[in-house]
Amino acid sequence: MKTLSIVLLAFSLSLGNLIAQEISGIATYKTNRKVDLKMDGDGVTEAMQEQIQAQLRKQFQKEYTLTFTKDESIYKEVEGLNTPDPLASSGGMQITISGGNENFYRNIKENRYVDETEIMSKPFLVKDTLEKPEWELTKESKNIGNYTCFKATYSREVEEETFDSATDSIVKIKKQRVTNAWYTLDIPLQHGPGRHWGLPGLILEVTDGDMTILCSKIVLNPEKEIVIEEPSKGKEVTQEAFNEIQEKKSQEMMERFQSDSRRGDGNSFKIRIGG
Repeated sequence: MKTLSIVLLAFSLSLGNLIAQEISGIATYKTNRKVDLKMDGDGVTEAMQEQIQAQLRKQFQKEYTLTFTKDESIYKEVEGLNTPDPLASSGGMQITISGGNENFYRNIKENRYVDETEIMSKPFLVKDTLEKPEWELTKESKNIGNYTCFKATYSREVEEETFDSATDSIVKIKKQRVTNAWYTLDIPLQHGPGRHWGLPGLILEVTDGDMTILCSKIVLNPEKEIVIEEPSKGKEVTQEAFNEIQEKKSQEMMERFQSDSRRGDGNSFKIRIGG
């Protein structure tokens, strides 16, 4: 009886690997971020803050595609038409979210990733080793579309920078960030949106801090063969080197913001988020 159980288990694992080898597809995701922005200063009204928050939420609402095979995937932003924003063009306020389109390539078999991104319009090609998150699997489940999904979670300490208007300085705050993910065993691949991966099935939903990523569509095994091209544009750096450059640029940006704040430019505000 024991021998039979071992044989059945081995057969199940082999069948799962065989199914995974045959799966490829394209998943579409939509992102959203909670915005809790408070501004102090002369001329800052409640209505103005509500307008700014609405504009920021709109800029964070993006669409991405995850193209995947068993071992490879690439996560790309879907390009859309840029419509003029009445707040940005009115001359009263200007809001800029730094950072451009990002192409994130993952190769699980070779345990590496390539991130084609930019800082202040300068292209970078970040190449480094994959590190699997220490997911804690739970029994909690729910349906996302036609897929039964299970919840997984992990937490880690992160450091965030904020501008303290009271002291006119940059403040670094360490906090625990919890990430919740919902994955489906119906698609037994370890891929997921962005840097989220490493679960027994494809990740369809992620809540990471204030950011939510939700899968809205999946096309499995399309008629046209999927070919994933590794990104190749930009200055090649490691993740550590890229983080150092990003932090330096962020400091420079904050210092410019401090300088503008001290000069007091009437009702003109500049808010920049990201690298």
